[in-house]
Amino acid sequence: YDVTAHERSSVDVTDGAAVERALTQIDPEIVLNAAAYNQVDVAESEPVAAYMANALAVRNLAMACRQMDSLLVHFSTDYVFDGSAGRPYTEQDAPHPLGAYAVSKLAGELYAQAYLDRVLIIRTSGVFGPGGLNTARGNFIEVMLRLAAKAQPIRVTADHVASPTYAPALAARTLDLVQRDCSGVFHIGGGVAISWFDYAKLIFQAAGLNPELQATHDREYRTPARRPRYSALSNSKLESAGVAPMPPLEEAIRDYMQARATFFGRA
Repeated sequence: YDVTAHERSSVDVTDGAAVERALTQIDPEIVLNAAAYNQVDVAESEPVAAYMANALAVRNLAMACRQMDSLLVHFSTDYVFDGSAGRPYTEQDAPHPLGAYAVSKLAGELYAQAYLDRVLIIRTSGVFGPGGLNTARGNFIEVMLRLAAKAQPIRVTADHVASPTYAPALAARTLDLVQRDCSGVFHIGGGVAISWFDYAKLIFQAAGLNPELQATHDREYRTPARRPRYSALSNSKLESAGVAPMPPLEEAIRDYMQARATFFGRA
């Protein structure tokens, strides 16, 4: 594929005219939308900003893709669910978002489906990958490693379950779906349902660290935004389409640590 990448500085996806101009110049066969407002707690006080980036932008992309007969591949989130199922969510489960961020992401899905007869929507969960190493916020792994360096007790929630997803594996399986001419909604989670506390333990094992890790619970740690307590995703539809299973989480973390060592010059 001949890939053209746009950043926020080159195309404002919330500007419909700018999106149309940018895509008209390229005339793409496929448009992948990984842009998002993902500050879950801040979105509670900035719902319009979340809506602009997560919903209106998708509408703009969908309208442009419809004009050019391009396939839109849009990435969404496990947070469209409320967590009440208590088991990995399938594509047949009805969404029930809990906060402004989640509502805006679901709105983006609905816009894409409303404007396009053919669209590929990928719901994923807790994405981590080498691409996040040069960002200020980092991912959950980087947060844990920074906290471990402080040599203080680390408190992590034990009653929220998700499917942490390795970005390179997510990208490979998304490409596979595109090459198989798939459309509709697909879940691509990490392949395992795990609490953030147990995920942190795997991270420290892979890093060879042994900090004091303490389990916390909802009643002890309140955030502005409500989050689903159980948002693990089932990959059964993905695998039924012939796509390879996701790698074990332990393997994904090891690969990430190797990439991290190379990035920081410690290979």
